[in-house]
Amino acid sequence: MARTGYPTSANGASSFHLHWRPAVELVSAEVTITVPDPPAVPDLFFWALQVNFSGPDGPSGGAHLGLQWHTGHPGGTAVNWGGYRPDGSLLAGTESLLPSAQGNPHTRDYQWRPGARYRLRVAPDPDLAPGWWAGSVTEMETGVVTVVRSLQGGGDRLVGAMVWTEAFCRCEASPAAAIWSEPRGSLKNGDVYRPQSAELTFQSEADGGCDNTAVYGLPHGLAQVTGVTRTHPRGALVDWPI
Repeated sequence: MARTGYPTSANGASSFHLHWRPAVELVSAEVTITVPDPPAVPDLFFWALQVNFSGPDGPSGGAHLGLQWHTGHPGGTAVNWGGYRPDGSLLAGTESLLPSAQGNPHTRDYQWRPGARYRLRVAPDPDLAPGWWAGSVTEMETGVVTVVRSLQGGGDRLVGAMVWTEAFCRCEASPAAAIWSEPRGSLKNGDVYRPQSAELTFQSEADGGCDNTAVYGLPHGLAQVTGVTRTHPRGALVDWPI
């Protein structure tokens, strides 16, 4: 049972995901995240909204926008908007106006606060050519919108929307949680898309994941939690709260 030691996966993380169902093509995607408490360990945590880019010529890459618990950045907090082409190479992007203590073009200094609500949004950049996608974070309490930067993902639609947790801590570390709420998207005809459920996937023990990551339904969202007893099997569907 993978409940002790660090994950042995290729990237050193134990990952688990909430795939939006039904799966549809979107022109924008957004979701609110709340991290109730900072992780009790200094290891990296990454909570993100992931989308894949597609167009008439097929898939053109994928990217993830999210918050990080990262001790290499001021206050241990950061934001990341980066991604990859189908061949595994990095997507080109604009230079972020946010500084980066690590000098990383994807991961930037961002002072998010535990317990606060943040809206992650991926949408076409209105100031650039088609195929450029802006990633932004809105602090819900203040309404302040921070554009992280834009990526040249290509395509004209988003597919495979999901949210996930990557935990780089030991499997037996104290539990850490992220709460996801109000997932939304825009359809090509302008209608609002609201996923009805989330399909759960967990990185297997064979692939180096921990077996004590879990998802819990709350009145206001779905919580991804590390270091607890798993309550749902891989492939289970969990309803999003209305």
